[in-house]
Amino acid sequence: MPSSPPRSRPVRILLVEDHDMVAEAICLALERSPALEIVGRAASLASARVEARRYEPDLVLMDRRLPDGDGVSAIAEMKALVPDARVLILAGEGSASVAVRVAEAGGAGLILKASGLSELEDAVRRVAAGEVVFSQDLLGDVLGRLTGRAPRPGAKLTPRERETLDLLGEGLTTADISGRLGVALNTGRNHVQRVLEKLGARSQLEAVTIARREGLLQ
Repeated sequence: MPSSPPRSRPVRILLVEDHDMVAEAICLALERSPALEIVGRAASLASARVEARRYEPDLVLMDRRLPDGDGVSAIAEMKALVPDARVLILAGEGSASVAVRVAEAGGAGLILKASGLSELEDAVRRVAAGEVVFSQDLLGDVLGRLTGRAPRPGAKLTPRERETLDLLGEGLTTADISGRLGVALNTGRNHVQRVLEKLGARSQLEAVTIARREGLLQ
């Protein structure tokens, strides 16, 4: 393929990050390159909307968790405000479900905060060049989910496990769930554990959060 023509100006970046120290470190790392320029900073989604309209950046580097909302849920809005901008999500932790949400919303990728600043710079450059960038350990799951080759979370839950999930969604404890199901406490614990495993959750709260996001709970 022919290479893209060189840019006549730096990639203009809007950084949306509510932690000052993290934001400062990112700015210092990215602005070492003359090809990258931080044109605006925001610490909330409300501020990001204002800055996006003001600067019309080429790329929005946005934290997943912000004081007034979820960065992934805001991807579509950012792209509506600045149609030509690409959105790269920065996350403290990642999962296949979150990465798929980014892709489905039209995001250009997800990079973890645990990655080095050089990796972040590389990801920003690649996204600005038109690539889609996800961590290698998430990429296979993202492709599988988007092509329908991998099941969505909850697809393999048995009827009893779905019932257990519904009870978790009601806020019941494992003991309460066991009572409602009419099973021994150890059996109830096993049902809950299998639900967590199949949803890829590390806690009951996270399982409920994933289930709501995936439409498994009302």
